[in-house]
Amino acid sequence: MAEEKKEIGTGFITEVDRYLFNNGKHYEVYEKLGAHPRTYNKEEGMYFAVWAPHAKQIGVVGDFNGWNPDENPMTCLADSGIWEAFVPELSTGALYKYAITTESGKLLFKADPYAFEAEYRPQTASVTADLSGYEWNDDSWMAKRKKADPMDGPVSIYEVHLGSWRKKNRDEKDGYYTYVEAAHELSDYVEQMGYTHVELLGIAEHPYDGSWGYQVTGYFAPTSRYGTAKEFMYFVDYMHQKGIGVILDWVPAHFPKDAHGLSDFDGKPCYEYNDPRKGEHPDWGTKVFDYSKYEVDNFLIANALYWVEKFHVDGLRVDAVASMLYLDYGRSDGEWVPNKHGGNENLEAIEFFKHLNSIIKDRGNGAMVIAEESTAWPKVTDDPKNDGLGFTFKWNMGWMHDFLEYMKLDPYFRKYNHHKMTFGLTYFTSEKYILVLSHDEVVHLKCSMIEKMPGLLEDKFSNLKVGYTFMLGHPGKKLLFMGQDFGQFHEWDEKTALDWYLADEPLGKDLMDYVRDLLHLYKEYPALYERDYDWEGFSWINANDSEQSIFSFVRYSKDKKDSLLFVLNFTPVERKNYRAGVPKKGSYHLVLNESHGLYQPEDKAPAVPSEEKEWDGKNYSIACPLKPYGVAVYRFKG
Repeated sequence: MAEEKKEIGTGFITEVDRYLFNNGKHYEVYEKLGAHPRTYNKEEGMYFAVWAPHAKQIGVVGDFNGWNPDENPMTCLADSGIWEAFVPELSTGALYKYAITTESGKLLFKADPYAFEAEYRPQTASVTADLSGYEWNDDSWMAKRKKADPMDGPVSIYEVHLGSWRKKNRDEKDGYYTYVEAAHELSDYVEQMGYTHVELLGIAEHPYDGSWGYQVTGYFAPTSRYGTAKEFMYFVDYMHQKGIGVILDWVPAHFPKDAHGLSDFDGKPCYEYNDPRKGEHPDWGTKVFDYSKYEVDNFLIANALYWVEKFHVDGLRVDAVASMLYLDYGRSDGEWVPNKHGGNENLEAIEFFKHLNSIIKDRGNGAMVIAEESTAWPKVTDDPKNDGLGFTFKWNMGWMHDFLEYMKLDPYFRKYNHHKMTFGLTYFTSEKYILVLSHDEVVHLKCSMIEKMPGLLEDKFSNLKVGYTFMLGHPGKKLLFMGQDFGQFHEWDEKTALDWYLADEPLGKDLMDYVRDLLHLYKEYPALYERDYDWEGFSWINANDSEQSIFSFVRYSKDKKDSLLFVLNFTPVERKNYRAGVPKKGSYHLVLNESHGLYQPEDKAPAVPSEEKEWDGKNYSIACPLKPYGVAVYRFKG
């Protein structure tokens, strides 16, 4: 009789639900597990369900029952490992946890892995919520996204940590902007500057500010630091109405050991590998998801779809992909377990990525999945049918490293390191890359972007301008972290807001205006984005002028109507008579330089006629005078 009772349950979770979940294919399982308003036996209340396969007993606890584990016991459903309970008269906004009695008799109080909202830190309870009823106003955006191919479209990302982008002058919640407040001010800034997307650090609930949101305890809960789940829906909705995409950082690699979180959830390794040589990251002090368990894979894939489909998020940037792919990542000999073939590849994580990316692509809603992968793992952005991992894009960490190493150098020594800037152009078609200058490069004593630059103050700003122009012209989508576009001096600190007053000072304003011009130039000319991964979209004019540290190259559009010639001087030496070869006879119209910025039609930009004078292996050339750290970008037909 007991088994029959367990099988029947409330009926909210069916046998089909359990079968799909236990086989890793219940992609809307968040509609079943967690806390949901329901009517049962003609009573309104809250239905709870949790996966805890090793638990001996579970009770739902909260203010509503004095946190008494015996007041609202849960029932186990057959052999699924799922427990359920219905609490009459309970509504949204209630604090709760699961009181789990382990096989050894220990009592654990755990937050709900599937909770839609969580208590504001340092408190750790889950909060009942109802996500239904939000009226979206982004139909045109979503329809456009579904049809668009991000490969041949403009993608320029503004990476943001909401808690330190700006702060309000109020004591409540450390002066954090709410999701609603941030939607309005952030969208205004992003729209003005010309970015196409924002990427948000740390939106899923996390207990420790210093983790920046990369140690998650509430995977389905937008952090309460900035508001409620529906307020986050408003944030995304408003961004879309302003023509701005939203990307979230997503962390399926690991989770913290906090007592209320996923670690040893039911008294035994549940979400993590049992063997600590696979189940823990020694460098980070965190647990590793066990990708061999269908229920864990289901948790993560459903979570990815949750953000994409319930919150209309346009992309997920997957953190620490390399740590998932390599069994020996951050581990010494004897601290890791080889796979069944004796190798260091995590075969389960590989299959997880193929499954995840295939499902998101098959949904056909145009969402991107971006890999932060720091090694030379092959086929990260290739189709799983070709034994690829299936990501939309991959962060180009190699380019970032080479670029920064070059830019840090005193200009005198750049001629000896010319290859650092040209090497990325030997492999730019090997993956679908995003060029990134992210938050990771401006913390932990690495210096801010402006402080990395050599020379006196004005030299630093001039270096950044020519460097950002090279980044813009280099094939690949783009990402800048907040503060880098106006010359933030101190390293990023999650506890304090950016020094926005610098954007009003002459050098900071000039840099910000210039970056704005670069971003608008990027969106205006398809040559800069529609052939990012095509050898026909890029051509060197002169990759070898190391003695003068000048780079010249062309970006071609598909229709050859408006192609762009870049000539960039990375020294403080003026080159009054610099000559550059050009692809064909014709007029070359200056569209941007370091002092004027972007030329508008009314500015009557100078047009330079080509001369039949062989240079750089070309039959034609132009005179291109360059100032110290000079920039010249020309438009031409062809």
